Amino acid sequence: MVLRGYLAIFLKVLGVSPADYCCHTGKTAIGLVFMSEATKSLEHSVEPELARLGGRLRGLRTARGWTLEELAERSGLSKAFLSRLEAGSRQPSIAAVLTLARVYDVAMGELFEAPAPDETCIVVRGTQAALHKGDGILYVPLSRAAKFSNMQPIRLTVSADRRGEERYHHEGEEWVYILSGRLRLLLGERQYDLQPGDAAHFDARLPHRLAAMDGVDVEAIVVACSLPDESIAVDHRSRNHRAVK
Repeated sequence: MVLRGYLAIFLKVLGVSPADYCCHTGKTAIGLVFMSEATKSLEHSVEPELARLGGRLRGLRTARGWTLEELAERSGLSKAFLSRLEAGSRQPSIAAVLTLARVYDVAMGELFEAPAPDETCIVVRGTQAALHKGDGILYVPLSRAAKFSNMQPIRLTVSADRRGEERYHHEGEEWVYILSGRLRLLLGERQYDLQPGDAAHFDARLPHRLAAMDGVDVEAIVVACSLPDESIAVDHRSRNHRAVK
């Protein structure tokens, strides 16, 4: 049972589904049963996290006296999606988390746990950082300081197995720095291939997507920040792309 738990965690970090694992390793029916139990172990570990996130989101909304309809209007996210988030039955994308952090005017990390004490400097130890997952990306908020909510630093891993072509957008600007692996940034109608040491800075209101290249996971640092009011307008044709989940 301990080994099965370790395997579940290992697959979660890699972003590999049990089905893919069995397919690529040629597991027999016994292997499928093993992976099924490992999947249940993984699901049990994720469920409490989603429940905590849902409770935190519900608390932030009710503290402001907002209905789900009002929150949907403020965030651009659907009422149904927000309801599932608060119920703990849906994993949010990074774009959705950033959008909710902006709407609630809190640090991204505060959506997952209580804010840090009001201090001059907030230190997040590597051993304390909590790992989250959404749409094929593992990410760790690197701050939960309430008074520094304008800047949202994140460390993320883009899985080489990430599927789909959906693009997301959110308010503000975004800066990406590549630590390892090669990343393809799809932004609007253009694409940019980045390698370790490269950085990209762009308007996050443009539909964008991060994709790992060469079949290798990408490690990167992302910093999202609000735009000043006088910032340039984005072509409204971007609305034809799917908005943040």
